[in-house]
Amino acid sequence: MSLWKSVAQGIQAATGAAFPIQRTTPVGGGCINAAWCIESGTTRYFVKTNSAAKLPMFEAEAAGLAALAASHTLRVPHPVSSGVAGNEAFLVLEWLDLDGHGSAAQLGQQLAALHRTSAPRFGFASDNTIGATPQHNPWTDNWIDFWRDQRLGFQLELAARNGFGGSLQSQGERLMGKFAGLFDGYQPQPSLLHGDLWSGNYGYTQAGEPVIFDPAVYYGDREADIAMTELFGGFPADFYSAYREAWPLDAGYSVRKNLYNLYHILNHANLFGGSYARQAEGMMERLLRELA
Repeated sequence: MSLWKSVAQGIQAATGAAFPIQRTTPVGGGCINAAWCIESGTTRYFVKTNSAAKLPMFEAEAAGLAALAASHTLRVPHPVSSGVAGNEAFLVLEWLDLDGHGSAAQLGQQLAALHRTSAPRFGFASDNTIGATPQHNPWTDNWIDFWRDQRLGFQLELAARNGFGGSLQSQGERLMGKFAGLFDGYQPQPSLLHGDLWSGNYGYTQAGEPVIFDPAVYYGDREADIAMTELFGGFPADFYSAYREAWPLDAGYSVRKNLYNLYHILNHANLFGGSYARQAEGMMERLLRELA
């Protein structure tokens, strides 16, 4: 069965309405998946495609979006259907026109509300991906154990397999043995996180409503989400002031944010190599000086 016939059947099964596809238009912006706008009359959907082996990645994304939507805090694209057609996997999402302008303060307030959605433990009901890298989310009682084993430790093991040894590994081992000291007097609660909240993963509808998308969802320390917003350009100042007004951050965040962003820089080193490995080494040096 052709890809688009399977996509149309998936939409009909999910919505109960026939969707004879009249137009498919490539959409730019992604580096992992192909993306499309599909149309039938005045109705449109957003479709991601990749190899058939990537279906679990799409199913995990849909599960994450569903969890975010269930918090009734921030708008996300509603997942419609997913499946495989031949050698291709697909994920169908609600189409949202994200060419509007909105309030960064509203985004900050709503993110704080999202983070108040909690769970008994850290982790998530399923594993997912951070970019193209597997992200493991086993339920864990202790946050320090989770971050050491499922985030930093995993990325460092992957880096070793990718040929990044030497000081990256030696400093990484030292840091994993000591970073618990950054949590003296601070006990994070499990908050529902977007997980990959950089400036390219939010926008506004034409009505000005904030939207977040492309998540890597899990329950973790809310500081991890805020830390990533400071990477790759950062968010507007109004976002941070509104978030802090809604839910102030602990004083230790200014140091711990480097621990949390180290995960993403290590991931970029594993995906893209080059200067990211050197940047990770510099971050480790600064964190170890804080712990000296």
